[in-house]
Amino acid sequence: MLSTIAATSLRELLRRRAALSLVTLLPLAFYAARIDLEGQAVRFLALGVGWAVATLALFSHVGSRHLDRRLAVVGASPTVLFAGRQIALIGTGLSIALVYLVLVSVTLDVQRLWAVGVLLATTVLIAAPLGAVVSLVLPRELEGALALLAIMATQMLADPDGTLAKLLPLWSTRELASYAVDPVGDEYLSRGLMHFVFVLVVAAVAAWVAAVVRLRPQRLPAVSV
Repeated sequence: MLSTIAATSLRELLRRRAALSLVTLLPLAFYAARIDLEGQAVRFLALGVGWAVATLALFSHVGSRHLDRRLAVVGASPTVLFAGRQIALIGTGLSIALVYLVLVSVTLDVQRLWAVGVLLATTVLIAAPLGAVVSLVLPRELEGALALLAIMATQMLADPDGTLAKLLPLWSTRELASYAVDPVGDEYLSRGLMHFVFVLVVAAVAAWVAAVVRLRPQRLPAVSV
């Protein structure tokens, strides 16, 4: 069942070619706009990938809402439905991240290229459950996409050393980008990974609990005689 849900979710994503193309090309626009500044280019690329994957997750979970309810009625586990969609989204996101990692390797002389790979992978792993959480709060695609754009824009503009930036979900992206590009110590890597693990656990648990509650069986009212 898990592989079936993952395959179905992947087919649904691929069917929306226009939306898929637009959200996956946005990171390229961010990257190309700041390619003259290596650090800015990598940071903006990672945040663009995060927005793209989170938006795809939003679209996937909103679009599958009615189907998931029908599957739950016939006995499908809400946990399996949630996990299957996350597997498809993470697989798609990691594929996008790999393409952009190759692009970085051929266009920039980054000090720690392997750290750019870690940066993009951790961003994808956070963005997938983040999009699912937003889809539960804002069940319409337009409002959800705007909310995600506001989160990413604030993450770009906030002072990375300030409290606001550390409260946002992709602060680890800024720390790992600094470690990958700038001549900084290992403390940036450790801080980024600790923040990543914390946000990943919180976002994944929140999205999973909300999915289970939303798809739980409903007790029908008793029939009066």
